[in-house]
This record gives sequence, C-alpha cells and structure tokens, in this order.
Amino acid sequence: MNTTAVVAQLRTLEQLTRTEHQIARLRTVQARTDETRRELERNADNAERRIGRIQDALRELGAVPDVVGTVMGRVAAVLKSQVEQAQRFDEALLGDLALERQLQDRARYLQALTAGGSASHHALAGELVEAHTETVEWLTTVLAEEAVGGPAPLRATPLQVVRDGVTQVIRFPARVAADGVNRAGHTVSRAGELARDRVLELVSGLDRTARETREVVGTGVDAALDRAEEVARRDGAGDAADAVRTVRRERGALEASELPIRDFDSLSVSDAASAVRGLESPEDLQAVLRYEEEHKNRSGVLTVARSRHAEAARSTVS
Repeated sequence: MNTTAVVAQLRTLEQLTRTEHQIARLRTVQARTDETRRELERNADNAERRIGRIQDALRELGAVPDVVGTVMGRVAAVLKSQVEQAQRFDEALLGDLALERQLQDRARYLQALTAGGSASHHALAGELVEAHTETVEWLTTVLAEEAVGGPAPLRATPLQVVRDGVTQVIRFPARVAADGVNRAGHTVSRAGELARDRVLELVSGLDRTARETREVVGTGVDAALDRAEEVARRDGAGDAADAVRTVRRERGALEASELPIRDFDSLSVSDAASAVRGLESPEDLQAVLRYEEEHKNRSGVLTVARSRHAEAARSTVS
C-alpha cells in the first residue's frame, strides 16, 4: 500500500468533508419541510462523524496533524457558504453536487489505494463511497425538481431569490438591481471571519422576514395575477395567459376547481393521496403540491405528492 498517497487522500477528504459539514448546516435553514430539515441535520452529523474517523485513520498511519490544511478547510467552507448566497439557487446546488462528486471520486480512489492494505482503512473508504453516492443521488433529484419548476426539497435563500428574480425581469432595471446584489455579494464574501452560527442566524432571520412579508402581500398579488390571466385570455393573448397561469401554479394560487383532481378539497386524506398517485406530469403534481401546502397542508397528502413529484422530475430529466 502506498502510505504517502493514502495519507494525502485522507487529508484532502478531511478538508472537503469539513466543507460538506458546513454546507449541510447552512442548508437546514433552506429546508422546505421538517423531514428535509431532519435529513440535512443527519447529513451534517454524519459528516462530523466521518471527519472523526478520517482523523483516526490518519493517526493510525502516523501522519502529522495537518493544522494549516484544517484551518484553511474551515475558512473555505465558511467562504463558500457566504459567497453562494449571491449565486443563483441552481448554481449553488450544482456547486454542492460538484463537491459531493469530488468526495465520491476521491473515496473510490482511496478504496483502490487501500485494497492491499489495512482492512479498516479499506472499509472506511467503502463507507465513504456509499455515503457520498447517496448524497449525489439526492442532490441530483433536487436539481431535477428545480429543473421542472419545483417545488424542490430546498428553497432559495432571500438573496438567491433576489438574484434569480433579477434575471427574469426587464433588462434595464435588472442591471440596476444586479449591481446592488453584486455589491451585497461582495460584502458577504469579505465576511469570512464571522462565526458559522452568526451566518445561520442571519440567513434564518432573513428567511423568516421574507416569508412573513409574502404572507402579508400574497393575497393581493394572487388576486392581481388571477385578473391578469383573465384579461389576457379575454384579449386572445394565450401565451401571456399561460405564463401568468404558470406563476399562479408555482405560488399555489390556483383555485380548487383548476386543479387536475376533481373535488380535491372535499376528498379525504387517503382518497386525495390515491388521486395524487395517479398524476403523471410534473406540472399537475406541482399544482396539487403547491395548493396543498398553501391551503390544507395535510401531511399524508404532501408526503405522497412530494414523492411522486420527485419521481416525475427524475423521469423528465433522464
């Protein structure tokens, strides 16, 4: 066994896993559901345990602790988590996926390096491969759901919402808004000395504020969108009407009568869940899921709808 190569890979895996751990902690405030939040918390806890096991393996190999590398890994993790707040949401997820694929590939390389050496180190490499493969599959599904219009298990942070919104409006005001977002992103990127807990507290507070503001103005916006679609259809502007309807669907603002399931509001949980299982298109599933989240919020129906939406998204992307 090439001990030097094994030590080098273990040290790199430790640094990358520290970044993974920080990102998992940050993502908990972006979880759409308690189930997703618990999954992310478990991922962060598992990453922390993997760091400990990697450190044990390094000690067993007599490696000198890489203090500089450890500190730089932590700094890089904090910087990544802050800078990406000014990124598009999908770009941030693609960054997460790239990190996990690198961890997966390095774990596979470590598995090959340790094939003729210590059984415990080889077993550790296998466990790392399995863990990162699962995370790659999960992130791939999240991206697939984002690609077909959501809702994904994760939601964008307030800064990412602003950034995404900037790319979708008329170019002149967008340029002005983008400059502001860029300045904000630059300021955030320079705040590497802030503690992780402070960052999470700030993002969580912004998220709460955004959601509370949305609830206040949401009713008026929904009514305006409904009227806009009505006028567009009356005037024969079908494309514009369809675009407005898409926005209404994504906001959960469709009426019960507009859903692809007849008498959806009057169905029991079991009947509604059964009807959801019969839906095929991501658009129909999105409409029902958004509506259920905004109105009845029945956990049994939501669980089935989210599962079916993920399946439909994966099928569409593949």
